[in-house]
Amino acid sequence: MLLIMKIFPAGKRMKLFCLFLGFYLLAPVVKAQMTAGLTGKPDTSFTNYSAFKSAKKKYPQIRLVEEQPSADVKEERNIVYFRTGGIELRLDAFYPAGGRKAGGIPAVLIIHGGGWRSGNRSQHIPLAQRLAATGVACFTADYRLSTVARYPAAVYDLKEAVRWIRKNSRKYHINPEKIAALGFSAGGELAAFLGVTNADKRFENPDGNKKVPAGVNAVVDIDGTLSFVHPESGEGDDTKSISAATYWFGYKKAEKPELWKDASPLTHAGKPSPPFLFINSSVDRMHAGRDDFRKILQSFNVYSEVQSFPDSPHTFCLFEPWFDPTLNYISSFLDKVFGMK
Repeated sequence: MLLIMKIFPAGKRMKLFCLFLGFYLLAPVVKAQMTAGLTGKPDTSFTNYSAFKSAKKKYPQIRLVEEQPSADVKEERNIVYFRTGGIELRLDAFYPAGGRKAGGIPAVLIIHGGGWRSGNRSQHIPLAQRLAATGVACFTADYRLSTVARYPAAVYDLKEAVRWIRKNSRKYHINPEKIAALGFSAGGELAAFLGVTNADKRFENPDGNKKVPAGVNAVVDIDGTLSFVHPESGEGDDTKSISAATYWFGYKKAEKPELWKDASPLTHAGKPSPPFLFINSSVDRMHAGRDDFRKILQSFNVYSEVQSFPDSPHTFCLFEPWFDPTLNYISSFLDKVFGMK
């Protein structure tokens, strides 16, 4: 403005000033990504036991499923699969003790829930142990949560976990063309997102192992949303407190609607998508967009199925009487798409 005052005669100064002010007032306000919630520390609010205490109030008959080691399953814990930003990401391996099988066995990457902010890889060890006993190699993996890094960091991490599994397929007698992503809640959304972005390099870590494919060949989504912007979705309501997805993206839905849409699995569903199994509770908002997602898959002749438990909590898969049927649904699906038997 001082430059305008010096260069231009008085008659033009007011016109230029008004023009400058108009541009300033009409320019969009660019919101900075919020730093709230980036504590750098794990959020321990969501655990299997806390979920059990909450669900037991309405479902007093439930039983928390515990770890169950077996002579039929080998276990390796605390393996570093990737290093990024000074962080070591780890996984645990569970695989059949019987040795090699002609053609190799399927593998499953198991992704925990917790609102992209809490939870940890140990929460699905009982599922990994029991599934491994059926002849599948299972891997429960860490990923960066929203206390440490925003979206799409978790996607980057889990694609590197897939690469690690594929790179180590010979060691665990895995068929590298039979790798599934399985997740619960936020982990279900992430598993679905991995599946529908198999061919999209935008969602791979630029510093990752590009020599090994990061795609998955099937997806099991246990009560994970398919869209953050679908009318059925409950994500993004910040009226009482900051929502889990808002923490993860670092922007409110109204501030970056295109980001929330692009981060939704529903946006990317299409011809390259792998087969899907949806296992759902009776809490409809937890699988928002599922039916529209399946319609897209069906239009491209991509197989999908839904198994639902009426009158069940969101955390059903952690407890009996739902754990065993969930395990059976997963095993049946993997057999159907991978020909396990």
